Order: sequence, then C-alpha cells, then structure tokens
Amino acid sequence: MHHTFSHTTFCIRTFGCQMNKHDSERIAGMLEGLGALQVDTYDEADMVVFMTCCVREAADVRLLGQVASLKNLPLPKSSKLDHRIIAVGGCIGQRDGEKLVRELPHLDVVFGTHNLASLPRLIESAIEAGGHHVEVLDSAETFPTDLPSVREHSWAAWLPITIGCNNFCSYCIVPYVRGREKSRPLEDVIADARTYVAAGVKEITLLGQNVNSYGRDLYGEPRFADLLDEVDATGIARLRFATSHPKDLTDGVIERFGTLGSLMPALHLPVQSGSDRILEAMNRRYTRDHYLGLIEKLREACPGIALSSDIIVGFPGETEKNFEATYSLVEEVGYNQVFTFIYSKREGTPAASMVDDTPHEVIQERFDRLVDLVQEKAWQSNQVDAGKTIEVLVEGASKRDRSVLSGKSPKNQTVHARVPEGSSADELAGTFVSVKVEEARTWYLSGSVIEDEDAGRMLKSDAE
Repeated sequence: MHHTFSHTTFCIRTFGCQMNKHDSERIAGMLEGLGALQVDTYDEADMVVFMTCCVREAADVRLLGQVASLKNLPLPKSSKLDHRIIAVGGCIGQRDGEKLVRELPHLDVVFGTHNLASLPRLIESAIEAGGHHVEVLDSAETFPTDLPSVREHSWAAWLPITIGCNNFCSYCIVPYVRGREKSRPLEDVIADARTYVAAGVKEITLLGQNVNSYGRDLYGEPRFADLLDEVDATGIARLRFATSHPKDLTDGVIERFGTLGSLMPALHLPVQSGSDRILEAMNRRYTRDHYLGLIEKLREACPGIALSSDIIVGFPGETEKNFEATYSLVEEVGYNQVFTFIYSKREGTPAASMVDDTPHEVIQERFDRLVDLVQEKAWQSNQVDAGKTIEVLVEGASKRDRSVLSGKSPKNQTVHARVPEGSSADELAGTFVSVKVEEARTWYLSGSVIEDEDAGRMLKSDAE
C-alpha cells in the first residue's frame, strides 16, 4: 500500500469543533506515516481532505464552494497522479454519504466520523481504480485515539475522553452524526496523559461533546472528577477541558477548580438561553436558577474564574420577554467571552419542524444588542487583570507583528507582549513567560515580559 503515497502531497481543511481538529491531526498522522507530505495550499496538494462540520448551515455552502473551486485548479507540476484526489469527511460526510457524490461529481472519497482509519484505503482505491469511494459507518470500531497523530503544537495536546453524545438538544445534529456517547477507559486516558507529559507537553485539553458525563457508560456513574485528579497527578502544567453540559456539572468537578494546581481557572459552560421556557424547548434539562447556582458555586471554589458560554438568539418561538431573560443573565454573570449565534435550522433535528414567525430583522436587532452587551462585559471582566503580572504560555508571534509574542493566560485570555531583546517568538513558543499587564482590552491583554529572576520567583509563590 505504501508506494501509493510516497512522493504525494496532501492538504487538510478543517471546519468546526475541536473534535474535528483532533480527527484532522490523526489523518495527518496516518498519511505522513504512509510517506505523504503535508502542504499548506491546494495548489501544492495532490490530495485535499475536507473535515466538515454540519452544526451551522453556512458550513454546507462553504464546503460546496471550496470543493467546486478545486475543479479547474491544475495539479502540482511534480504530481504523479492523473487528477487531484478530493475527500470529504467529518460530520457532513457522515450525514450525507452518497448524496455528496451526486451533488459533487468530481469528489473521489467520502468517509464519516466513525471510520477515519479507512481513509488511506479509500484514497488508494480512488487512485488505482478511479470512481467514487464512499464508506460511512454507524458506529466506531476503534476509538480515533488508536491512530497516529501529528499535533499542531508539540507543547499542547487534545486528549479525547469521550466520543458521541446522548443529550439530543432539540437544535443539535451532533448525536446523529457522532453517535452515542462512549467513554475511554480511565487507564487509557491516563497512559496518554503520561506519554504527553514525558514528551514535554505543557497543556492538555480533555475533549468530549459532554465531558461531565465521562464514564457513565463504563462505570455506571460519571467519573470525571476522578479523571481530573489523575491527570493532574501526571505533573501536567496546565489542564483544561471542553465541553461541559450544565446539567451534568457536579459539585466534585466544581471543587477541583479550587484544589487542583494544574486545572486552569477558566470554564466554558454553554447556557444557550436565559429563559426557562426556551431551555425546555431546547431540551437542555436545567433551569436558569440551576445554572446561576452553578456559577455561584464555581466562583466560591475559584474566585476570579473566567467564564465563557454559547448563546443562541432567535430559537423558534423566542419572544422579546424570553430574549430579555437571556440578556439579563449575561448582565448578571458577566462572562469573559460569549459565542453568540443566530439560530439556524438543521434538517433532521426536532427544532427544524418548530414554526417561528419572528421577522429576521427583529432577531438580528436582538442579536446586535446582545453582542454589544457581551463586549462591554468582556471588557469589564478583563480590567481586573490590568497591572497584574501573569504567567503566559507563549504560542508564537502575533499574526500582525513578528516582534510581538502572543500567548495564553491561565484564564485563557490572549496576551501580547514585545519579544525580549535577543530572543524570538518562535524560540519562546511552548515556554512560560511572566508578563506585566499594562492594558486590558475587550479581547486581549497587552504588557511587557518581565525578565527579572526575582519577579519569576515571586510569581511562583504567588501561584502557590
């Protein structure tokens, strides 16, 4: 099989969630293992793989546009193939299967969320026999983590602990395209975490559609708090997780924000709406009061914790009063960041058949009002860090300016600072620096790197 891939090039385009990014890293690992070389642009690629997401409507349109644009793009000069191989995977692949090939006749391969490991075989058949090769399975034979991986950054790792979802929120397609929730055995996750720490990884992000229910299928009850303890014990410097469903956030997990040294003081806790009526229609299975109670407990366990959320505006039947309930919740919580979305219908979900006669411009106006509030609150939340010295994990140079480094604070804020004399942003990537914050803006903090040894020592005792 290997000869098919030697001296070929591939490019991966990833849309959607962290799980997709992680799947893309696995695909890169497999193809590189077979001798192919990863490149950045379509022009240089013999093979293009799209990892798709069908959570929002725009994704479908974008995919069709990008696949169509490849139709007349010449192959790289060095190519030994007779045409560019185009493969579509991820959630749209899972949902549409054969239908995609009918819509896009120049597509070679379609695969789903459960059979990443088949991709090399499907591509090989497409190269050797031509024609369309579609394979979509109902559930996974192997956990995607059994596959090799090429990580985006050597010092940060995604670590999936569950795949699939059992929640069936009425607007969401994920349970239909990712299947039922399956947890990985605790010892497998810990073995991976130890391997990462030994390899010099500084930050691990545990991944799942709903990490809080981790282990329920294996152990009869969620064991996420235990898992956090064990990952912390590996000596990892920074630990994060995504995503959390409020209905399953336990007191044990909340407590860990106060007791585990590696667990970063930041939590993404999607609320979706502040109205009980809408939460019920969304099948979220918690109330506004329950959610606000969780926020109170989190702030008790970890004062200063940075909170972020997702909110949908314009869910079918949402009235001005329901929207006001969401608006007031955002005012009350004061998030560091909120990802706001206008509801878009996904075929195949219960909400798709709900009738809504709210004019689009009313929904848009509510959305704009909410965005203004979100920005104001994000700015306010960041002001508490002005003048502080914080530990920053450097990610590299700022996109706009090579002389400025960009990294993340424990609260997951983006931090910019001038690169110290005699150093470069690339050299510092994956290391910790102390930054004295001079200015706190809505979406980032900026300041100067403190190179003084004493400051470094002070910061250490501060953190403990």
